[in-house]
Amino acid sequence: MNSPRLSNGSLASHDHPARLQLADGRVENFYASDVFTLRVMQQRLPKDVFKRLQRTIVHGDRLEPDLADVVAAAMKDWAVEHGATHYTHWFQPLTGLTAEKHDAFIVPDGSGGVLSEFSGSALVQGEPDASSFPSGGIRATFEARGYTAWDCTSPVFLTRNAGAVTLCIPTAFVSWTGEALDHKTPLLRSMDAVSEQAMRILKIFGNASGVTRVMSTAGPEQEYFLIDKEYYFKRQDLIACERTLFGARPPKGQQLEDHYFGSIPTRVMAFMSETERELYRLGVPVKTRHNEVAPGQFELAPIFETANVAADHQMLVMEVLKRVAPRHGLMCIMHEKPFAGINGSGKHVNWSMATNTGVNLLDPRAETHNNLQFLTCLCAVIRAVDLHADLLRSAVASASNDHRLGANEAPPAIISIFLGDMLADIINQIEKGATKSTMKRGTMDLGTKTLPLLPRDTGDRNRTSPFAFTGNKFEFRAVGSSQAVAWPITVLNTIAADSLDYLATQLEKSLGNNPSEAKLRDTVLSLLQKTVKQHKRVIFNGDGYDKAWHEEAEKKRGLRNLRSSVDALQTIADKKNIDVFRKFKVMSKIELESREHIYLEKYIKQVTIEAETAVLMARTQILPAAIRQQKELADAVAATEAADVEPGDLRQQLADFAELVSRFRVAIDTLEQAGETDAHEPLAHAKHIHGKVIPAMLELRKLADTLETHISTDLWPLPTYREMLTIK
Repeated sequence: MNSPRLSNGSLASHDHPARLQLADGRVENFYASDVFTLRVMQQRLPKDVFKRLQRTIVHGDRLEPDLADVVAAAMKDWAVEHGATHYTHWFQPLTGLTAEKHDAFIVPDGSGGVLSEFSGSALVQGEPDASSFPSGGIRATFEARGYTAWDCTSPVFLTRNAGAVTLCIPTAFVSWTGEALDHKTPLLRSMDAVSEQAMRILKIFGNASGVTRVMSTAGPEQEYFLIDKEYYFKRQDLIACERTLFGARPPKGQQLEDHYFGSIPTRVMAFMSETERELYRLGVPVKTRHNEVAPGQFELAPIFETANVAADHQMLVMEVLKRVAPRHGLMCIMHEKPFAGINGSGKHVNWSMATNTGVNLLDPRAETHNNLQFLTCLCAVIRAVDLHADLLRSAVASASNDHRLGANEAPPAIISIFLGDMLADIINQIEKGATKSTMKRGTMDLGTKTLPLLPRDTGDRNRTSPFAFTGNKFEFRAVGSSQAVAWPITVLNTIAADSLDYLATQLEKSLGNNPSEAKLRDTVLSLLQKTVKQHKRVIFNGDGYDKAWHEEAEKKRGLRNLRSSVDALQTIADKKNIDVFRKFKVMSKIELESREHIYLEKYIKQVTIEAETAVLMARTQILPAAIRQQKELADAVAATEAADVEPGDLRQQLADFAELVSRFRVAIDTLEQAGETDAHEPLAHAKHIHGKVIPAMLELRKLADTLETHISTDLWPLPTYREMLTIK
């Protein structure tokens, strides 16, 4: 297993794994027995084999085929000792989930018996059926062959489910013709691209000695909701769509903000503790847990790791959260906006670049104004985000994330960069032509001798920024909670590689061989000044929710506001985006176009399922309840009149309610008809969904939520927000 990469770029030691105190009092090693770590490999492999494999894992050398049989034998023995009977190539197709096909270790021996065997070829390559996975037109349905290829830089691990133990081998997944059909393959290619270009920057500044590779690193935080299992299975919308399509606002939502960082409920703590234990066994370095802002919402955050390992571990985090919750009578919901009117969930991806020797290239350090290497990397990121803001927006586009972006808990769809006061000041100095000082950290006196003086950072944090610098990394806050993070990281790596390449090329041309220190500084600052002037429009340190910012961004700065996913997704295969992916061999034109096709189709299918579920629930659950309520009102009016008493307002109440029910019937029919279209091409169909179906869903919901507040509790057929959002 690759060592977890901390936020400062340092490496945790496998020789001395951390011992962690768990919530139940037990102490466990951080690197538990269900991961085939480098340390385990070193113990089980011949010395020369281990060293050659380590060069691939640590330095990015190509995997040598003759190693496979030796490694496979050791891996199989280790897995069997831990109870494994099967192995699987574990991969990430473009469904947004993981996939696996299990094969037993046993093979016929030719004499009526069986042998336990796991060959090098079985380790390195598998052949799952590719016909039913999304390909975006790359492969026809009848063209079924696909290949999985071992990613030896990501740790092999064991899963335990219903008494079965399975050896899981992280792999890439490609078609018979070699195009990527997964998230892993482009991610690994993008990591090679950013490494190659960042190495050029290190060489320019004379810091490449002993460095063989620069790795993109990531730490994806995970927000999620928990609700009682009984409520979940009484809601067809949660089962089919992972979000509530109806639900009136409760009297107490998150107005008091008393859930945020509050005391964790006992049942939730038990769930969190078991989740952490399972993740520790899998080598997933989770660190932080807490209540989030919305009632019933929580967060889990890891330590930094190499990007592909972080992406694999993030998929495991989601799987384990989902698997453990029912054991505690709960269901875990990853949807970005499962409940209207309260905060949704994101997956903030903290991203940086670090050398294999442990140096974080985005760590400003002291005297930042003189740290030209850092400033070059910083300006490369600024340039990348400005030139490819549309790609970053498309990387987080989905029907579910559209409900969240721009709301109170999420950044707007306008992509901008927050730098903080210290870096903003240095960027201003660069624009003026010279860097002279670095804003210093201060201290805070809290006004009493019993409290310590606190160090004060040089700038505040900005929760409204989609892409914010947070001390020694960037936080991509726009990523959705249900999303696989490999694609956003792939985009970040690729556009960063492009700008690093641009700056390195300009500097190499201007500096020549062995430049003096003065010439190096003057040349670098001159180029950075030009870069800042060209791309500073994307820097914004203010309130991203402010309407004035939206007007300034669009009209004065020329920044795009791709409000819907349909707007964003159709930019993926624009020529400039195809060019940048093709330039660094991350994705071909056909691979990129397939992504646009797949993501648009997913948008269409997701909203269509929601619309059909809404019609079904409205017609078979809510409307019958409304009719019963109407009948009770009518009976009350009739009984009052039979008693020779004037019903007064009761008759008007019946008339108003009957009119509301009538409008609800019409809204059901309208939504059902809105789904009908002759559009078959994905973009046209998605535009129809966005323009016709979603507004009809919103109107139906508005009427349903009004009905909920007028129908007797004993008649209302669905668990309400008042019930579901109270987790105890």
